[in-house]
This record gives sequence, C-alpha cells and structure tokens, in this order.
Amino acid sequence: MKILPEHRVAILQHGGIRGQFGKTGLVLLRYSEAQIAAVIDAECAGGSIPQLTGIPRDVPIVASLREALRYQPQVLVTGIAPPGGALPEAWWQEVKEAVAAGLCVVNGLHTPMAEHPDLKPLLREGQWIWDVRREPPGLQLGSGAARELSCLRVLTVGTDMAIGKMSTSIEMHRASLKRGLRSAFIASGQTGIMVAGDGVPLDAVRVDFAAGAVEQVVMRYGRDHDILHIEGQGSLLNPASTATLPLIRGSQPTHLILVHRAGQTHVRSYPHVSIPPLPDVIRLYEMVASAAGAFAPAPVAAVALNTAHLNAEEAQRAITQVEAETGLPCTDPIRYGAEKLLEAILKR
Repeated sequence: MKILPEHRVAILQHGGIRGQFGKTGLVLLRYSEAQIAAVIDAECAGGSIPQLTGIPRDVPIVASLREALRYQPQVLVTGIAPPGGALPEAWWQEVKEAVAAGLCVVNGLHTPMAEHPDLKPLLREGQWIWDVRREPPGLQLGSGAARELSCLRVLTVGTDMAIGKMSTSIEMHRASLKRGLRSAFIASGQTGIMVAGDGVPLDAVRVDFAAGAVEQVVMRYGRDHDILHIEGQGSLLNPASTATLPLIRGSQPTHLILVHRAGQTHVRSYPHVSIPPLPDVIRLYEMVASAAGAFAPAPVAAVALNTAHLNAEEAQRAITQVEAETGLPCTDPIRYGAEKLLEAILKR
C-alpha cells in the first residue's frame, strides 16, 4: 500500500494549517507527487494554501469531509497528529464517512485503524486502510553492517524535534538527483514514508530492534545507490527523544547535516533545557557518531538553518552568523535549495 501519483487525495487537517500538529499534511502539500484534491480544515475553509503556508500548491480548503467529496478524492490521509495520538470524535466520524463513501485511508496516527470494528465492516473489495506506524516484520538486532557499504550515507541530526530534518533530507535527495547521482531518500517517520512509499516508522519499533530496523532499510538501498539521504528524528538534546541514537548506529553515517531553527535557544517543549552553542552541538554529534573511535568518523559537513519565521534580510544575516560561528557552510534548503549542503558533502 502506498500513495501513488495518480491518486486523488484529501488531507484531514483540522487546525493543522496554522496549528503546530499539522506537519504531515503540510509536508504532503509540499512534496507528495499525488494529486491533492482538497484539504479539510474548518478553521481555514475558503482560504489559500499559498497565502497561509507559502507552499506553492493551489488546493481548495473545505470545512468537512462531505464538502471534500465534491472534488472526488480516492484516498483520505490523516494529516494531523493531535496530542495523545487519537482523533477527536467529530473527526473520527469523518474518517468513518470517508470509508463508507469508498475512500481508502492512510493513517499516520499511533492508533491503528485497519482492524477497527467501526471501519473494517465498511471496507469493499479493493479498498484499503494503511496504518503507516506499524513495526516491520523480520527485525533483527543492529550489527553495524552499514559501515561496509560503499555509498555515502548522509544523516540529518538536530538541535530539537520538528525543525526541518525530513525536509532537509528530501531537498538534498532532489539536489542529488539533479546532479545525476543514484540517490535515495530513506524515510524514518510516518510522514516521510507517505512521501517516499517506503522506510521504517521508527517510533513504532521496539527499542531493542530500532538500530536493526534502520540498518535493514539502509542495507536494502545502499548497494544500488551512490548516496542515501537518511531522515533524522528527534535530537540528542531533547529529553523525550529516543530515536536519534538508533539512526546513527543503524545507518553508520559517513556525513551528518546539523539542522537548527534560527534563533532558538531552548528545546521547545522543555524551556529549562538550553541549546548549547552550535560548535559544541557539532562536537557532541561527531563524538557520539564515532563512539570515540569504535566506528568511523562522521563529520558534520554543513548546517541547514530553518529561517521560515524570518524575512529575507533576517534569514541571510542568520545564515552568515552561523557560518561565522561554526566555520561550516550553511543555508536554508527550503528557501534557497540544498545545493550548498550537497556540495559540502561531495567536497569531503
């Protein structure tokens, strides 16, 4: 099961266009090759996606699933991640309406839907529900096998969660393809998997098998590609994050790209946790990646700076400041493209 380019998709996004829990839907609007038929967001109904988000995709915003059906979608995607991972009752009813109307469902929430007693009896032949956050079968413990691959393995790491690691990896993958490189984007979260159609939903994997799960997908792609862009998760600085270390160990990266939100001084959900100076963060990631020499060095080659909240002049000033502070190339890959970051990798 995957979202295909020919699919007409409706995104369930209530409150997510302007709220903090709509990352999945916004990423699909920016990167999905599918035809986005409508976005369902009662708070922004009738508005403009380009004006509200800066994403150059003109898609109608409607208030309900019933209105979205006018645009003949084939697939409903849950584009939001409400606190606690469960949909409010009114939104759950819209999912049921979608299944009853014959739509397939792509579910990125922790709560599974494929076997739900309210939905399963409604499914018709050929209709499916894809629960993206499911542990892959046949997992084994990590072994460090990826270090034997000859391809470049570029992992994005961050100073916090939800600051642009996935977008940076996708932009670098696209820049690599333009260079003629055999490149692959390795997704490690539900949103990236919806875009790529493959990957590992790391937050659904038991911790003992997390590094092995990453290793499994990296080995699957590594032998047939020149460069892998591995989607980072979490942060070594965030006290709630457990995904970064398995990604480092499982992918055995050759290079790291540090992702940071311009001006951010504290971990967003934990204001008592300060973000150290970027040179210190770089040393931390390089030390952890090499494990004091147990593994090969993985230098931070460049910094991807999230400047979405700044105007053009402020963004350029922030980029210049980070380059001076770290001595590394820096850019905002969404705003200016990822060629500068890729060049830093290839030069090394």
